[in-house]
This record gives sequence, structure tokens and C-alpha cells, in this order.
Amino acid sequence: MTIENRLAELGVTLPDAPAPAANYVPFVVVGNLIHISGQISQDANGLIKGRLGDNMTLEAGAAAAQRCAISLLAQAKKACGGDLSRLVRAVKLTGFVNSTPEFTDQPKVINGASDFLVAALGDAGRHARSAVSAASLPLGVAVEIEGIFEIR
Repeated sequence: MTIENRLAELGVTLPDAPAPAANYVPFVVVGNLIHISGQISQDANGLIKGRLGDNMTLEAGAAAAQRCAISLLAQAKKACGGDLSRLVRAVKLTGFVNSTPEFTDQPKVINGASDFLVAALGDAGRHARSAVSAASLPLGVAVEIEGIFEIR
């Protein structure tokens, strides 16, 4: 089964890869690795804002992380010239969660991205990962995730 077929089964259509918001590039390909810049939580309705442990539930945070993973795949598709069959595997995610000092479930929030990548890529979606708290994130978003992917 192709990645595109899995995404369709999940009811996910990849958006156009988001443009960078400042002086950086959305991804850099080095050898067979794509290093994708941090993707912030957003959907068709705009930015997904909030602070875990304050005004956002764990479930909403995990959903925001999933949206970041969808943007990561959109960037990977663009880096592959539109051909997701070139994607070999997810290598590593670094997830940042906008949260209060008392909030300690950052890994459960970033599971929203990890679970989605496994659903979309199968075993190739399993990856190394970090999940850390941030006192704030750009534009007040709830989650930002950067990733490294292997390609052919």
C-alpha cells in the first residue's frame, strides 16, 4: 500500500507545503536525509493556539501535534519533487509544546504526531524523538515539530 493510499484511508489530504515565515528555508536535503524546519500547529481554519496546562486539553494538544505531522509530510513530499514513494522512513522528531511549568505530559501531546506517522507510514513511521516544554511558541501556537526523514 502506498503512502498516498494510507493517507486517503485516514481521510487526510496533504495541504500545500507551508511557506517559511521568516529568513529560513522549509527544508534542506543533505545526502539521503531531509531536515524539515519546525512546522507549527495549523489547519485549514488557521493557527491552532493554546497552552497545555492552562487553556488547552491534552487531546486538543495531541490533535495539534498531528497537524504538525501532516505539515511535515507535506514538506517531505515537496522535497521529493511531489513523489512520496521516495520517502523511506521517519528518522527523528523534535516536538515543542507550549505549556505551563507544571505540565509534564509533553510526550503524550507529541504522540499525536508519532501515532499519525505510524498510521500513515507503517513501520517506516517509527522514529527517534524528543518532546520538550516551551514557555511560548511563535504566534502563540500550541505545538511546533521539526523532523528528519530518509529518502531514496
